[in-house]
Amino acid sequence: MLGLAAGGVVLSNAFRMAAQNNFDAALQADMDGLIAAAEPDPNGGVMLADRFVNHKFDRVYSGLYYQIRAGQSGGQISRSLFDREIHPVDQARKGALTWGSAAGPENQRLRVVSRRVDLTPENGSDADYIFLVAGDVSEVDRQTEDFNTTLLWSFLLLGFGLIAAILVQVKVGLLPLRQISKGLAKIRDGEARRLDGKFPTEIAPLASELNSLIQHSEEVVGRARTHVSNLAHFLKTPLSVLAAEAEAHERDPAAAPLSAMVKRQVFSMRRQVDHYLARARAAGSLDVLGNRTQLSAVMDDLSRVIARIHAVRAIVIDAECDDDIYFRGERQDLEEMLGNLIDNGCKWAKSRVRVRCEKAGGRLILTVEDDGPGLSAQQRVQVGARGERLDESVPGSGLGLAIVRDISKLYGGFFALDASSLGGVLARLDLPAIH
Repeated sequence: MLGLAAGGVVLSNAFRMAAQNNFDAALQADMDGLIAAAEPDPNGGVMLADRFVNHKFDRVYSGLYYQIRAGQSGGQISRSLFDREIHPVDQARKGALTWGSAAGPENQRLRVVSRRVDLTPENGSDADYIFLVAGDVSEVDRQTEDFNTTLLWSFLLLGFGLIAAILVQVKVGLLPLRQISKGLAKIRDGEARRLDGKFPTEIAPLASELNSLIQHSEEVVGRARTHVSNLAHFLKTPLSVLAAEAEAHERDPAAAPLSAMVKRQVFSMRRQVDHYLARARAAGSLDVLGNRTQLSAVMDDLSRVIARIHAVRAIVIDAECDDDIYFRGERQDLEEMLGNLIDNGCKWAKSRVRVRCEKAGGRLILTVEDDGPGLSAQQRVQVGARGERLDESVPGSGLGLAIVRDISKLYGGFFALDASSLGGVLARLDLPAIH
């Protein structure tokens, strides 16, 4: 737009200069014709041959005027001036054209050209004659105004045309990048694993490098998770041997204290291994793009399995979830969190556990409620600590809720306990959802 504005100013000035030069050339031609038509008379005046004079001089106030002065003896004016005279700002010089300005009839702005010429009359005496031709410059203004109007509309149409062309060019030119953006969004939401499609030569290397980066990320995370799992399994085997040996010597009075201490330490080490194995697995899965898990399928599977585990107590698990809700992460991590919450609710419930999931404001809300004895506010804070148990009569390691809290934090969510309308505890898990 700045370029068009600057171009318009330049063109307008150039046209005005050209129009002004043409106007001056016409005045000069009229001046030459006037001098060519002039003949001195014996009385010191001037006679004009009609064939050389522009006929606009004969129309009153036509905008073209001449005036001839012959020394002190008077002069002659064009019929177009009627009874007016022109008084130029600059005085004419001998032999040269003098350009200036003056006020004309009806307050016209006049462009004036004058020249001092020597004419020899019949009596042989030299006389200086001042020839003056003036023209109304409003004609130049009108032509310039008409040109500017045409130029304005032409440049407006050109500007809007260029803007439309640029918009089309940008829209069409950026389609491949928009395609990559949509592809990355699908990978992030778990709908795809790679960038697929045909891309222009300029964009194809970018798509290839992104696919290579995604594959490299998966490989690095996979190797790290494998190493962690191998280490955990390697530790579990010697821990199992130690636990078996401790139980074998439990009945020996001399070895009973040592056996009890070994069993406690083995139990503590097992809890730590399970905890950090779950945390490492969850942390690794965050770096892998494309993880996507349907929540309803996981909830149904966990409800059936855990209900069988607590079949002796006839615990009813009421699970409800829409099929279009997805968790942005691995299924194993979701099973770890939700499984711990449902199993914990079943341990304390009298007869019923209620599981619900919903989306609210781009967040995934999971709630697990039981109709058990419930917890006070102080107890709810205490039970969230890692390995903290309020009742040793109920089986468990005390790490379930701590694992849920740690994994949810890794995913950018949080976990909280509250009172349930069923009478027991309400466990609330807040996680990012896939839009």
